[in-house]
Amino acid sequence: MPKVIKPSKEIVIKTIEILNKLPHDKAVEVADFADFILSRFEGQILQKGIEKISANSSTFDFLNDEDELYTLKDAKVIYHGKR
Repeated sequence: MPKVIKPSKEIVIKTIEILNKLPHDKAVEVADFADFILSRFEGQILQKGIEKISANSSTFDFLNDEDELYTLKDAKVIYHGKR
C-alpha cells in the first residue's frame, strides 16, 4: 500500500478560508470534486492492493505444471517454414 501523507495544516487552513469565501453552490462544487478525487485515490489504492495480492498468489501455479498436449509434429499448417 502506498504511504498516505496527510496534507499540512497550512493547506487545510488555506482551503477552508477559500471555501468560506465562496458562494454555497461553488463550495458544494468543490466538495463534490474533492469526493471525486478521494474516490479515485481509494480506487487506485484498492487496485494496487489487488495487484500485489495477485502477484504473490499461487492460485495459477498449476498452469506452470501443465503437460504439453501438442507438439510441433501435430501442426497441420506450416508458417514461414516452421510447423
